[in-house]
Amino acid sequence: MKLAQRIHRLQPYLFMEISRKINERRAAGADVVTFAIGDPDLPTPSHILRRLLEAAQDPVNHRYPESDGLPEFRSAIARWYHQRFGIALDPDKEVLPLIGAKEGIGHMALCLIDPGDVGLVPDPGYPVYAIGTMFAGGESYFMPLQEENGWLPDLEAIPPEVARRAKVLWLNYPNNPTGAVASLDFFREVVKFAKRYNIAVCHDGPYTEVAFDGYRPVSFLQAEGAMDVGIEFHSLSKTYNMTGWRVGMAVGNRELVNALMRVKSNLDSGIPQAIQVAGIEALTASQACVQEHNAIYVRRRDNLVQALTRLGLRVIPPKASLYVWARIPEGYTSATFATMLLEEQDIVVTPGAGYGAYGEGYIRLSLTLSDADLERAVARLANWHIPPPPRQR
Repeated sequence: MKLAQRIHRLQPYLFMEISRKINERRAAGADVVTFAIGDPDLPTPSHILRRLLEAAQDPVNHRYPESDGLPEFRSAIARWYHQRFGIALDPDKEVLPLIGAKEGIGHMALCLIDPGDVGLVPDPGYPVYAIGTMFAGGESYFMPLQEENGWLPDLEAIPPEVARRAKVLWLNYPNNPTGAVASLDFFREVVKFAKRYNIAVCHDGPYTEVAFDGYRPVSFLQAEGAMDVGIEFHSLSKTYNMTGWRVGMAVGNRELVNALMRVKSNLDSGIPQAIQVAGIEALTASQACVQEHNAIYVRRRDNLVQALTRLGLRVIPPKASLYVWARIPEGYTSATFATMLLEEQDIVVTPGAGYGAYGEGYIRLSLTLSDADLERAVARLANWHIPPPPRQR
């Protein structure tokens, strides 16, 4: 038996390795507090669950769903996009439900990348952008995201010979892992760049509704001309605490949406219909729950940022997303600092280098842990002093 070369090229998925370390520590009796995975600890709102339970009782929802989703769900997505961003979408041609945004992101490369093509991938960034490119036989050109540039890629720094080979540009704002946000002016520049080089833009935007202090993130599709070149991935996971239900959507350019639908129809059988009905409830009912969740995240953010700042880490409080991105002291790598926190304080954070070379020197902390866990972690940090970094030989 001989496995495909792409399997040998795969590194262990970042969060599987983190989960393994957590389980080892807990098996040894440690009280581990984890800031690692961006999986909301808050429950799915009760009105959404009630609608899911009702729909699950209907035998029509016990059969195979269609890959392109219920027409009613596509229409609910289109209405939500229009109400939230002022974007008009054809629910039959410009909207596609997904089994979570990650599934659509992974499959999108199969729609755009042929062997030898280039995908423009942010670094640091969500690992699936590069993995999908590799699965499709392409090469990733990593665009540095750096603090001095607001964690935005410098598109003009991409060599023209690379841009001419590129088939897709991946973006993600509000950003994971940095928490950075992008303006409509930046997205307008992205559209110009994409049209200059005939590149498709894939914008991953699942955090637009997790925003703080009155800030309202924009959609890439609000930029003039974005529908000509782009597709946006969104999700109900972070907005409505529905990560376990696996429900998201792709919207935008109809050619790109159709290509993704054709790939999906050959590889999956769609979202269970009862979950789609719950998705309709989430998008069309009162959105008060979203603001209630965000108020909890703001309190956690402020508490955590204060603790990290007292510890001596450099932190800019994020305007949106579920993450705090902190600069660690000189002399440590992100991996050694994260290991030290786990071994000395039983606190789990994600090393920035896990998101790419330009994530080195930072750690990511998620706000998706209980208030009780957060208070225990903050108390530990208040009594901890970072030791001098190991000497370099």
